[in-house]
Amino acid sequence: MSHNPSLTRLHGVLVGHHSLTDRPTGCTVVICPDGTVGGVDVRGAAPGTRETDLLAPHNTVPHVHALLLSGGSAFGLDAASGVMKWLEQQGRGIAVGPVRVPIVPAAVIFDLGVGDPRIRPDPMSGWLACEQASQAPVTTGNVGAGAGATVGKVFGPQRGMKGGIGSAALTVSGVTVAALVVVNALGDVVDPRNGRILAGARKTDTGVELQDTVGSQLQGLSTGMLSTGGNTTIGVIATDAVLNKSQAHRLAQMGHNGLARTIRPVHTPWDGDTLFALGTGQSSVAADMMLLSTLASEVTALAVLDAVTSANGLRLASGEWWPSAQDIK
Repeated sequence: MSHNPSLTRLHGVLVGHHSLTDRPTGCTVVICPDGTVGGVDVRGAAPGTRETDLLAPHNTVPHVHALLLSGGSAFGLDAASGVMKWLEQQGRGIAVGPVRVPIVPAAVIFDLGVGDPRIRPDPMSGWLACEQASQAPVTTGNVGAGAGATVGKVFGPQRGMKGGIGSAALTVSGVTVAALVVVNALGDVVDPRNGRILAGARKTDTGVELQDTVGSQLQGLSTGMLSTGGNTTIGVIATDAVLNKSQAHRLAQMGHNGLARTIRPVHTPWDGDTLFALGTGQSSVAADMMLLSTLASEVTALAVLDAVTSANGLRLASGEWWPSAQDIK
């Protein structure tokens, strides 16, 4: 069994990041082997997505060629065009008359409040992420789509902490399930093994003492007026089992259980939480949906924890500061 603890443990799956360090923000691409079946489940009320309708089980096209996760809010969806052009040059896509059309669903986080919002991923960012894509263990933390991610913003973004991108993989009975998650949640991130808050809302914007968002809400502490956007957790769960579109959709649904175990509150009106699912079929093992559902929840939770524990604190020249879980002693 591979010791690779990330999404690229799956044979044929490549992951590449492109980070725009001037802001920071960035995008992350997942390039799929031929024949990969896709699904999606959107739970948050403020999503930013592209080509998600195509993934519905009742719609015609079953296969996807890549997925894009990006910062930059809706502007960041432009980066998917660069991924499409890169794939087209590789001869990848659905044959439609004289051309091949690559299928690249995408989802974005809102990170425009971190630094200069005029800097955001564009088609060249998507292209460069593809150029960096490999089957090496996925780099996590403050890179790619996780570069500008923050968490714990219910009491204002200035009292939040650094989020990031994380990954995890599990192999059981000859089948691997892995996840890659960009954690930019409104809520706190909690370790479900002990209930400890790893990163979330702080009591002040200058210290690292944690507020406990849900506990504070239950005590009646007002959260004030929340603005639309500013948050969202996005990601992908993938397996080498053989899936159809309905099973891929179910796998994406089960991944959200992993978010619910680690993010409090989750799926809020101000998050656009979106999870994709992929079945590469590379193991040739038929789907055992009971096992796959359990593994999907587990790897998603582990990827969320990896995202915040591998992130570094971020301090901008303007004085804004988002400490990370590593800064809490």
